[in-house]
Amino acid sequence: MNLELAVVLALLIAAIVMFAIGRPRMDVVALLMIVALPLTGILSVPETLAGFADPNVVLIAALFVVGEGLSRTGVTYRLGDWLARTAGASATRVIVLLMLCVALLGAVMSSTGVVAIFIPVALSVASRTGISVRQLLMPISFAGLISGMLTLIATTPNLVIDAELRRHGLSGFGFFAPTPFGLVILALGIGYMLVARRFLGAEAIADAGSRTSFGSLILDYGVDARTRRYRINAGSPLIGQRLADAEFGGGAMVGVLVLERTRLWRKTVRTSDDDTILTEGDIVVVDLELPSAERRRLRLEELALTPDFFESYSRQVGMAEVMIAPDSSARGLSVRSIRFREKHDLVVLGVRHRREAAGPAFPVIRLAAGDTLLVAGGWDSIHRLQAQRQDFIMLDLPAEVKEVAPAANQAPFAIGAVLVMVTLMMTGIVPNVIAALIACLLMGLFRCVNMPSAYRSIHWPTILLIVGMLPFALALQRTGGVDLVVDGLLGGLGDANPTILLGGVFVLTAVIGLFVSNTATAVLMGPIAIGIATQLGVSPYPFAMVVALAASAAFMTPVSSPVNTLVVEPGRYSFLDFFKVGAPFTIVVLLVSVFMVPLVLPF
Repeated sequence: MNLELAVVLALLIAAIVMFAIGRPRMDVVALLMIVALPLTGILSVPETLAGFADPNVVLIAALFVVGEGLSRTGVTYRLGDWLARTAGASATRVIVLLMLCVALLGAVMSSTGVVAIFIPVALSVASRTGISVRQLLMPISFAGLISGMLTLIATTPNLVIDAELRRHGLSGFGFFAPTPFGLVILALGIGYMLVARRFLGAEAIADAGSRTSFGSLILDYGVDARTRRYRINAGSPLIGQRLADAEFGGGAMVGVLVLERTRLWRKTVRTSDDDTILTEGDIVVVDLELPSAERRRLRLEELALTPDFFESYSRQVGMAEVMIAPDSSARGLSVRSIRFREKHDLVVLGVRHRREAAGPAFPVIRLAAGDTLLVAGGWDSIHRLQAQRQDFIMLDLPAEVKEVAPAANQAPFAIGAVLVMVTLMMTGIVPNVIAALIACLLMGLFRCVNMPSAYRSIHWPTILLIVGMLPFALALQRTGGVDLVVDGLLGGLGDANPTILLGGVFVLTAVIGLFVSNTATAVLMGPIAIGIATQLGVSPYPFAMVVALAASAAFMTPVSSPVNTLVVEPGRYSFLDFFKVGAPFTIVVLLVSVFMVPLVLPF
């Protein structure tokens, strides 16, 4: 072992130890490695910083933005709603459905992107079912890795191995060549995680149940007894009027919570906007019960109001309690006279005066310090009201604030952008990173995301961690570290049975994959696997397939794959969490590979 190799191994071991003890933070460790490697003289500064220009790093950043677009438009939450409805409170059903969705979607697009998309889904399901986030996020990362074993295009290492076979003048793998092994491993992985999740603990969700909800607020203020939902039919005198000028029962509208409008195939939901022009077919949700004679005059059709109506709009329409401050300019005035809707773009739905709900007469009651108002409207307007501390004191926001989808009306465009990205990735018309950037641009064009939300969505600690570990692949190659390990394997198992050598290739690939990216691992191990098969005079396909499967079996550490790194912080996992759950399953994948691959791809 030369001195340069000893230095690289020392840095690598130091990084692993710091990852294991959790001090300092993982991204800080990565920065330390970025600083240390050029000081050794083994790598230059440009070589060490090359990860910032790596297409995979840019791809990961772009996929964070795509995930944000799906979150802001409510797509992830709707998927979470479906999962929660289908699975109920059963952790078993939730895990099975999550892993199936991630694995099957990851078979046709980047597994890193799929995991980034499903993290908010898992968080949403966990908050509603009470299942520990720690028991959901690691199964997602495992399913993301397994997805790489389902199709040829599912992960870069598969394509690297396929290219290596062709470079040696052999036929490459077919699109579904890995599928038989991947399906078996997926089934075993789901069963394994249903048992292994118990080793991750059942940490309670932070602040669960500490907030009020829409349901409790509308009961406290008696809103449920007054709110009605009406459709504007043809011939109504309201058609063509501004919302602010619309009159019901001879007086100005007390409050409009929601305006529902369907155009072509899109249903949109708007909060009260005074300048909105009412049209035929619009549905208005008003804080007012109209007599039947008035409904006939205005040609309004009353529609059903389901018990969960307010919750169904909670991602676009906000609700909050505000208290009249001691020095508020609103003291002594009525709700009607303070023109709350005009000044703050919010509707007052009810008042609690002297600790009692004021009932339908709340618009004319004179407000006193300590009275509370229930207001509704856009979440942005609610957050702006928080700054008006001199007049109004915002009380604790309801639990629904955690699942805000301010661009929910743009959900079809977000789904379309993702479909464009997946199609481009499947067909290979453009590189994956370009496909992801096109999706980002489409998200911005259709207002699924804006620039502030796009920048905030990128998880920079994850980016730094990946960039900081990438240079080790080049450093190990340059100093002969990988060659040293490979020579040891060939020398120790060179005359062994092909099945034993197959296992040796898997183990070596998995060990190298602990320290370098799975793509780099495939680049290093592809020619070695084919060379071993050539030396033994057997088919290279089982050896090549084992390398591809082992490269995706990066279950043992949080830094062995970006898929694992993504779930570390939201799941609050430690280095040892991954090792104690990932190591046994890696052995399962090893056994499946060693015994099943020769059956499908004979020597």
